[in-house]
Amino acid sequence: MTGHSDGYTASGASMNGNSHVLVELAGLLYTGRPDGELTVMAKAPRTHHDVSEALDSFARFSRDQYLDTVSLLAALSTKLRTAAGDYAEADHATDEQIRRVLVSGRFVPSEGRSPQ
Repeated sequence: MTGHSDGYTASGASMNGNSHVLVELAGLLYTGRPDGELTVMAKAPRTHHDVSEALDSFARFSRDQYLDTVSLLAALSTKLRTAAGDYAEADHATDEQIRRVLVSGRFVPSEGRSPQ
């Protein structure tokens, strides 16, 4: 199941494999997610108030970026898996049409064709 168009190649197995890689990346990111305890240890009175606020702001921003990245990877994986399924259906439909022409088609030499 491979298709070529304008120099690009599509393969259902490759699409599914890449969607699994994206899910795996999201899982690895989730496993190594930012540790909230680090910011708790740097809160006032252990550190200066300004440092505590800056660190808290950075931690919130990085957590948002992290959640966005994990969500994006999961969404891309889902889209890629769906695209692979759609590609497989389209590839199968095209394969069936070609097979139908080859099985039930009839070759008529050019001299045996009637003018239209």
